[in-house]
Amino acid sequence: MDESSLRETTAPPRKRSAIFWASAACAAALAWVAVWMLAGNPAVLGGHPLLPGILLAAAAAGVAWAVLLWLRRDAPRPRSRVRAVAAWTGRLVVLALAAGLAWLNPFTYQPGATAEAGPASDFTVTETDTALTMSPEGSPTTKGLVFYPGARVDARAYQDILAPVVGTGYRVVILKEPLGLSLLDGNQARGAIGNNPDITTWAVGGHSLGGVSASSFALNNTDVSGLVLYGSYPVDSLRGRAGLPVLSVSGTADGLSTPAKIAASRDLLPVDTEFIAVQGGVHAFFGDYGTQPGDGEPGISRTAAQQQTAAATVSFLGQLPGRR
Repeated sequence: MDESSLRETTAPPRKRSAIFWASAACAAALAWVAVWMLAGNPAVLGGHPLLPGILLAAAAAGVAWAVLLWLRRDAPRPRSRVRAVAAWTGRLVVLALAAGLAWLNPFTYQPGATAEAGPASDFTVTETDTALTMSPEGSPTTKGLVFYPGARVDARAYQDILAPVVGTGYRVVILKEPLGLSLLDGNQARGAIGNNPDITTWAVGGHSLGGVSASSFALNNTDVSGLVLYGSYPVDSLRGRAGLPVLSVSGTADGLSTPAKIAASRDLLPVDTEFIAVQGGVHAFFGDYGTQPGDGEPGISRTAAQQQTAAATVSFLGQLPGRR
């Protein structure tokens, strides 16, 4: 190949350098996001195994890419507009992937006053890769509640607000959702029910996006005896689901599941649905995970709001008929 042909088939040094640094940035972004989440947030390793698995794969891909890039740093690259466009598009996709992984970083459980005061009743906690289960201590039970957390919220963030339910004799199973998104496995409650064959009466519940999945599950499973919604509402109408008691607890200062959205959900819920509005309550008060972007300004303390929510839940579940 003569000198003229070589100039036509290889990129100039400056363009090759730009590609090198763009690739290095992508590799570093993948590895950094993975390490940042795995090492900096205990909710990642303590949650559903899908997210840690993806992060480990991303870290390995980032490191391998960086090593390969360094080994080939001086290699000439073919000059092709189509390949260049494809290469830059691929790098943008990788950066979008890194940003998406960062967005999935869960809201971590932050123990509040209720946890510091100690449990109101005796119960045992067992944990698996996909669920956190709280059971009454000292006496068998036949009643259970499966709870779907809100999007990207640590399952442990609901153990304190649901502890009073355990005190009334319910076994509470808080799901660890894949990637923290209940919509990825809306039927996950079925596995929890199957893992607790001694429970004959089941209610389901959820917070925010988790409530959407709980509503869909209750709609499609007639063995569900009740539905509890925290700052949430269904997508499909439950009017045709005969005999399903529903409790909807909302906050009047909620900036995400706003009072207007809760009011609009009335037409989707059974006519005898019990609606409880916590005056001054916000979206993040339905769990213990700090503040949440887009939420409203509270007009009540977190402790007081959670006491009202827990009391309404205990009263509602106490009225559900049992099964044998």
